[in-house]
Amino acid sequence: MQTPIVALIYDFDKTLSPKDMQEYSFIPGLSMEPAAFWGLCRELSLKTNMDGILAYMYMMKKLAEGTMELSREALSRLGEKVEFFPGVETWFDRVGEIGRQNGVTVEHYIISSGLQEIIQGSRIGNRFKAVFAASFCYDKDGRAEWPASAVNYTSKTQYLFRINKGILDVTNDRDLNAYTPEYKRRVPFSNMIYIGDGLTDVPCMKMTKQKGGFSIAVHAPGDTDIADGLLLQGRADFAMEADYSAGSELESVVTDLIRRIRASHDLSVRHARQVRRAYERSGEPAPPDIAMRGGLVEEDSIE
Repeated sequence: MQTPIVALIYDFDKTLSPKDMQEYSFIPGLSMEPAAFWGLCRELSLKTNMDGILAYMYMMKKLAEGTMELSREALSRLGEKVEFFPGVETWFDRVGEIGRQNGVTVEHYIISSGLQEIIQGSRIGNRFKAVFAASFCYDKDGRAEWPASAVNYTSKTQYLFRINKGILDVTNDRDLNAYTPEYKRRVPFSNMIYIGDGLTDVPCMKMTKQKGGFSIAVHAPGDTDIADGLLLQGRADFAMEADYSAGSELESVVTDLIRRIRASHDLSVRHARQVRRAYERSGEPAPPDIAMRGGLVEEDSIE
């Protein structure tokens, strides 16, 4: 029997890290205040009717000219300065062990409007099965030349389907959009836990919940308004402080959700076996989606 996969999916800025990633070293390197930089981005977006993510990428490239290097390697080095909420750096090993103890494989993913290069250069950059984020393409000398991808709050949802179907290559749109029966999808939505901090996470939170998964809104200490609103509006299942430390409320909730996902998986397998047995007794052939009728369990996981 296959081990069920639980996908923990995170936003990055203000979810795992207390500030926007550019505020740790890129904006200080320009001798600017964060408010001034983001103000220029907003002004450009309004003036040109430009997507907000493309606007900040444009301003990064424009303001860096003659001031600081904007290459893949330089952006990766910026990631080394990113700080994290308590417990984040030990979270992945602990949750992985919790998964093993409960008979599931835990995978971690990022879906962020921040920069992929900075995320991957951070101290936790190698802990994710995939990082879906904005990124640049580079010229022959490695300098940022043009946006390769821009991930805004609505486009984030496509990456949930990539995780769901197991199609992590962002250039593969054909298979992503091709019809895939539910029982053949690698990670059921019911096995997803989405963790985010704000309104840009609403589409992913809502979709995850609607399709049977779980959403958690996190917040900085004392800054509860947005997270509480997401909870009260039914967009998140839980709202709590972004404390990833051992024994925290967040760890407790994720542990309980992992146990629930495992229990649902086991009940689905049991149900599918009974349905298959009933078909056999009736003399009728079992339909190929028998596993799906058992709660999105893959067919080859049923003995």
